[in-house]
Amino acid sequence: MSLRSITLVASAASAIASSAVHAEPTTYPLTIENCGQSVTFQKAPQRAVALGQNSAEIMLLLGLEDRMAATAFWPNKVLPNLANANSKVDLLSVEFPTLEAVLSKQPDFVAAMLTTLLGPDSKVAKRDDLTALGVPSYLSPSACSTKLDAGDAYGSRDALWSMDLLYKEIDDLSRIFDVADRGQALIKDFKAREAKLRAEFADQKDLTFLFWFSSPSPADDAYLGGGNGPSGYIADILGGSNAVQTKADWPAVGWEGIIAAKPTVFVAAQVDRNRWDLDTAENKINFLKSDPTVSQMEAVKSGRVVVMSGAAMNPSIRTLYGAEQVAEQLKTLDLP
Repeated sequence: MSLRSITLVASAASAIASSAVHAEPTTYPLTIENCGQSVTFQKAPQRAVALGQNSAEIMLLLGLEDRMAATAFWPNKVLPNLANANSKVDLLSVEFPTLEAVLSKQPDFVAAMLTTLLGPDSKVAKRDDLTALGVPSYLSPSACSTKLDAGDAYGSRDALWSMDLLYKEIDDLSRIFDVADRGQALIKDFKAREAKLRAEFADQKDLTFLFWFSSPSPADDAYLGGGNGPSGYIADILGGSNAVQTKADWPAVGWEGIIAAKPTVFVAAQVDRNRWDLDTAENKINFLKSDPTVSQMEAVKSGRVVVMSGAAMNPSIRTLYGAEQVAEQLKTLDLP
């Protein structure tokens, strides 16, 4: 993350702390309608497990680290201003944890950002199993707003993802933990930052962005951010569109298809999990510049390659941070 991005994060935290937003305290028992299920809380959770970076970082931004038993599944490192709070919470795994590891923390609440972490086909946990154990659960509205297609665990979207789904998630979690005032302050801050970006790029036209998350190897198809997912939202907020117009959140596309997309700007994700060599933005950029064919793409030849946190390509709070990160770099490029 650039110094400018870190400054934005610190400024955002300061704005949240100083925002005077009043919200009514939670009255228990509280029933939340979440992804087609009614979930009832008799009291605020004290030993929450956050499955996924987004669930964890929302809780940390709400100041809930003392009520978090553990986290898991982190594509990227935690936001710098949350590092101290995050260090107080046990980490199960940066990848998919086991159900046994989750239950070893004796959770009284489990929140997840993806259906692969908490869903009917999840190898980690199923909501019915947690319900049978008396553990209430919560799934990100962004995750259950997708259509699950055969063979695609992450699903697809008929319409562009929006921050409204994230705002609902923040509101729900803040009420579950009885910190609704903090939730409303966080939403207010994000809405102001979203509006600022849209205003800055209101006159920008016809940019197309290609978002490369990672690949097992240069010979394999690349995992990209799909047209209607968070990557499409980032392109939209910056006055452009996603060069890959698929409904799937995570399409795998060969390099012939990527070249044919002719993006104006190539976005290389920095993924910190260290699963594949091409997780790092540095290795992605080296490949783009050295491959005899890919290096001839106009975006690569013209130096229109920018770096963004891979976590921003998931529907999460990091999506807005990613948009800000790309926005700063766009200002330094010679755009057509």
